[in-house]
Amino acid sequence: MIFKIIFRTTFFYFFIVFCYKLMGKKEVGKLDINDFIVSMLISQIIALSIESYKEPFYFALIPLVLVCIFQIVLSYLTLKNNNLRKIFDGKESVIINKGIINFKEMIKQRYTLSDLLFQLRDKDIRTIDEVDYAILETNGSLSVFKKDDKNNNIFPLPLILDGNIEESNLKLINKNNNWLLRIIDNNNLKLNDIFYSFYKDNKVYFIRKN
Repeated sequence: MIFKIIFRTTFFYFFIVFCYKLMGKKEVGKLDINDFIVSMLISQIIALSIESYKEPFYFALIPLVLVCIFQIVLSYLTLKNNNLRKIFDGKESVIINKGIINFKEMIKQRYTLSDLLFQLRDKDIRTIDEVDYAILETNGSLSVFKKDDKNNNIFPLPLILDGNIEESNLKLINKNNNWLLRIIDNNNLKLNDIFYSFYKDNKVYFIRKN
């Protein structure tokens, strides 16, 4: 019995290290919802396997392999499909825009004023007046750009991500798709050729896929 527990614990330790290496570096950083679910499933499967040492070894190995395969396949699909990525990974939200709180977005994300103030205090920011931009990331963390920071006081809004227009960010700068498409055309570019585009200092910058 003791030998089985020691063997399974040792095996699953190295097996999980291998799986997380396979799933990518994102897994060991701050977890988003999908990564958190996968981590919870893996920990529960391993715990049950070690406790149920009388059950065949493959009873735990099969679901672990399936969970890892699901996560790898899903990561690949979301990398290729922007709409699928938004469904599973979510999208960052602008909570404070040019010093003004976006209450509609807070309600949509079920993000309270207490949550905002707590995360600002955690970044040594005493009042909302100090903030120019605050972005709620997909993993729940808050990225903050202060007004008195000369390097960060203009947030470079992403307009295109992997060939897909970020319409919500266009609305923040009071622009539309036609405006952006005209700029793309004036630069002799095509939308599908653009990997990343951002807006800063009243200018649009492009990074090509190649």
